[in-house]
Amino acid sequence: MEHWELLVAAGLLAGAMNAVAGGGSFITFPALLYAGVPPIAANASSTVALFPASLSSAWAYRDYIHKFPNVSLWVLLAVTFLGGGLGALLLLVTPAAEFSVMVPWLLLVGSTAFAFGKDVGAYLRRQFSIGPSLMVISQFLLGIYGGYFGGAVGIMMMAVWGMLGFSDIRAVNANKNLFVGVANGIAVALFIYAGKVAWLATGILFGGTIAGGYLGARYSKHMDPKRLRLAIVILNFVVTGLFFVKMLYQYADKS
Repeated sequence: MEHWELLVAAGLLAGAMNAVAGGGSFITFPALLYAGVPPIAANASSTVALFPASLSSAWAYRDYIHKFPNVSLWVLLAVTFLGGGLGALLLLVTPAAEFSVMVPWLLLVGSTAFAFGKDVGAYLRRQFSIGPSLMVISQFLLGIYGGYFGGAVGIMMMAVWGMLGFSDIRAVNANKNLFVGVANGIAVALFIYAGKVAWLATGILFGGTIAGGYLGARYSKHMDPKRLRLAIVILNFVVTGLFFVKMLYQYADKS
């Protein structure tokens, strides 16, 4: 592929970002689009390329996975699985033109959630609490979003869980990795079955994400986490802004 260098670099950066704070899909998805992969296939391929990292993270934190207050862990896993499958199916039946229009807005939702999700979650935790039934419904909807697009879905999950009173940071992070992996797992299976994965590009990305994840985990401990997160937030909004600019140019050309 003529863009293999770009995909390797994107994989390295995305893997490092996910190891440090998350947000890797904001790099892999645009890189696949630039490499010529159609939007829906690019989203599917990005999910597949990043999926092993979520599995390995869930396994690494398995000792900290903890049940939720007043609601079954298995029920929440089940609705996340179902939601992820439904979200993936919705993506597969979305017309390519409509999905292309939605992409900037999906990126904006993900960027905003990544940037402000923790602060909003802390505020909501002080103001509101939710019961088990609303928790199950919320988790199902988050599963749908995770299977459909998934940008910053882990941050969104943590914000909702905080309103349930689930606040042990190690358990929250461990459960986040598990639940994101569950939502992505069924989505990956459906994307592969539907033939929507650009395997050559995904394979190149996959090698980069593995190396980037290792390097990110190794060297991030020597960096200021607040500055790293701020850099990722800025990068996410820059990418989102570029997609909105592209959309405006397309509308201008049509008119």
